[in-house]
Amino acid sequence: MGLRTSGGLISRKKPKLHYFFGVRRARPFCSDLRWLNFQSNSIALFIFTSAQAKMADREDSVYQAKLAEQAERYDEMVESMKKVAKTDTELSVEERNLLSVAYKNVIGARRASWRIVSSLEQKDEGKVSEEKQAITKQYRVQIESELKGICQDVLDVIDKHLIPNAATGESKVFYYKMKGDYHRYLAEFATGTDRKEAAENSLVAYKAASDYSMTELPPTHPIRLGLALNFSVFYYEILNSPERACRLAKAAFDDAIAELDTLSEESYKDSTLIMQLLRDNLTLWTSDMQGENEGGEQQEQAVQDIEGEDGS
Repeated sequence: MGLRTSGGLISRKKPKLHYFFGVRRARPFCSDLRWLNFQSNSIALFIFTSAQAKMADREDSVYQAKLAEQAERYDEMVESMKKVAKTDTELSVEERNLLSVAYKNVIGARRASWRIVSSLEQKDEGKVSEEKQAITKQYRVQIESELKGICQDVLDVIDKHLIPNAATGESKVFYYKMKGDYHRYLAEFATGTDRKEAAENSLVAYKAASDYSMTELPPTHPIRLGLALNFSVFYYEILNSPERACRLAKAAFDDAIAELDTLSEESYKDSTLIMQLLRDNLTLWTSDMQGENEGGEQQEQAVQDIEGEDGS
């Protein structure tokens, strides 16, 4: 109802209601625009501040990883770089290499320990008491458990965070090669169906890396050469196929030699080092195959891969 006065009825108008973000608000439209602009700026500031905080956290994690590397505390280096990997963004070349170095040192120490203990276990068989043999076996099993845990950890990071966010051909080759390597490490000590599964997974990953490398990287690129080196070691040691190992290593070496004049100064040292390792392995494997054909004894020598100086 309107108000009655001497002049008649005066209508009582309700203020116009405005709706923003589902909120019923009775205020002038110009005020709503200012309020909306304020909200938009606040959201933008929040997003910008959050991004800055994440970037600072990322830089801190990288710095901590570098400190851990200098202090040779590789388990902590792994944890720092896992934080970076789990940001689900493409890693820089430096970050990618730090992650690789961290895991390489953590797994490398256990692989070396496993080889030593396994060798002692074989040498002591029948020469020491059953009680001591049981102690050695238990120690080997403990190391294998640690190896399995590390491999599963890095493979989980690769599958869930690194490969899905790999934007360049180079990074895809790097991560699939890395995946092949860690499945190969599992196959080194696994037996039965576990070994077969690890070998199959390694083969699939190495082949995926090879497919990308053929189209994305030149023959002289150190990552492509490193892949060929480790893939050939896989054929030789895990699949017991020296012919395929030699064929792959020789093809990679010959392709790189043919384009050696295009090699950049930046990657010259790394590429030529891996080419030397390829040639060393070819010499060793060819000698072994000739020895087998002639009925001679094989020389026990460390096969070289790109993961470290101790070979295999």
